[in-house]
Amino acid sequence: MRESDMLNKQDLPREKLRLKGAQALTDVQLLEAVIGSGGQGNDYKQIARNLHRVINDVNPENLTLEHVMAIKGIGGAKATVVFAALEFWKRRLKKPVQPVITSTEAAVAQLEFIRHKKQEHFILLTLDGARRLISIRTISIGTLTATLVHPREVFSPALEDLANSIIIAHNHPSGSLDIGSNDKEVTRRIREAGELLGIHLDDHIVIAGDGFISAM
Repeated sequence: MRESDMLNKQDLPREKLRLKGAQALTDVQLLEAVIGSGGQGNDYKQIARNLHRVINDVNPENLTLEHVMAIKGIGGAKATVVFAALEFWKRRLKKPVQPVITSTEAAVAQLEFIRHKKQEHFILLTLDGARRLISIRTISIGTLTATLVHPREVFSPALEDLANSIIIAHNHPSGSLDIGSNDKEVTRRIREAGELLGIHLDDHIVIAGDGFISAM
């Protein structure tokens, strides 16, 4: 192979990435590497420039598959691959702002989705050491009047999340905010299990009608 051919090959985006690393490529060249080859009358360099312009014009947050498919030279199959790659890295690089739960009211704001459920839903909120919300999980869905929950069903996901503390909650489809003996028993069992595992139970919230109450 001639030396000039070797140099030209090294300028190809995928070869350049392999030899020099991604940091050596411009944004457009990175898009060239994703696209790979041209088609429908455009070479991959022109397609990458057009794609780069569209991304800048619409903002990455607003980019849709239709935007990518509208670019000359990108067919349906390639558009889905390109968009999937862009969407994947957009999600990976996005840093969601997780709410800090410092009160019962702040927790209730995350629980509105169970307020008017016809069955009782038992929900777990896991929190880190700064009381930032890690995740919201539905632990069980019961009958019209009751749900059954075991501590292991609560603490298995809490341990998976490396939670520092938890909040549990459930709704009363009846609309009553009365704290029953079952509610108190669940609170006691979860609190005691948490003490053994080193995961503090911050609150047990009952949501009913337009209100809420702590069962702690």
